Amino acid sequence: MILVDSHCHLDFPNYAEEGPAAVVARATAAGVGYMQTICTHISKFDQVLVVAEQFPNVFCSVGVHPHHSNEPAEQTDKKTIVEKTKHPKVIGIGECGLDYYYDHSPRDKQAEVFRQHIHACLETGLPLIVHSRDAEDDTLRIIEETRAGAPLKVLLHCFSSSHAMAMRALELGYYFSFSGIITFPKSIDIQQTARDVPLDRMLVETDAPFLAPPPYRGKRNEPAYVVHVANKIAEIKNVTPDEIARATTDNFFRIFDKAKR
Repeated sequence: MILVDSHCHLDFPNYAEEGPAAVVARATAAGVGYMQTICTHISKFDQVLVVAEQFPNVFCSVGVHPHHSNEPAEQTDKKTIVEKTKHPKVIGIGECGLDYYYDHSPRDKQAEVFRQHIHACLETGLPLIVHSRDAEDDTLRIIEETRAGAPLKVLLHCFSSSHAMAMRALELGYYFSFSGIITFPKSIDIQQTARDVPLDRMLVETDAPFLAPPPYRGKRNEPAYVVHVANKIAEIKNVTPDEIARATTDNFFRIFDKAKR
């Protein structure tokens, strides 16, 4: 059984003391054959890339999280993003999107930066890794307006939005990545969504160092724990963990087709 942690943050200071090598080794031992470490600050992209370059089974993305879209150091444009995607380890663009829950950046600035990422995806053919919180309608509207019918691979990361949004996104051809949130006892709505999303549209992730599943709740998360996410989805969909591993790994390499097994 080989799993892929499609979204983690191995460059974050939470791993500085022991270094990413130990984290990657534990993941590999747990059956997590591949990881994607995600960029949230374009000013720190080189740190993300350094981690990915150390390991043959770790890929990375480039992008600006909506929390940081108004920060002077994070100002970017399509050209800058596209240039950084030329590295063979960069397989996706993001995470980017809209966060109306915290509103750390003005909403018009979040939208502007989000569109730059979408344009970069349209130019490169790389998938869009979307962060969306309390911004369902605007997230879908901006993606669809900006793509204007052009081919675009979209992954809704750490999906925790409504069932209605999931059904709309399914019709639009998007993919969904589920995190440790799905293992929380109170996450009934997300579990129902996972039950209704077809296996061929699902990925798994940790969003490490955040959102650790039981029995690690409240502790630092890491890619090895994505096994618990996959097992919960297997329980929800009444299939074997091997089926979840096979499907989500195939889906990862389908959407992130620049990555090689």
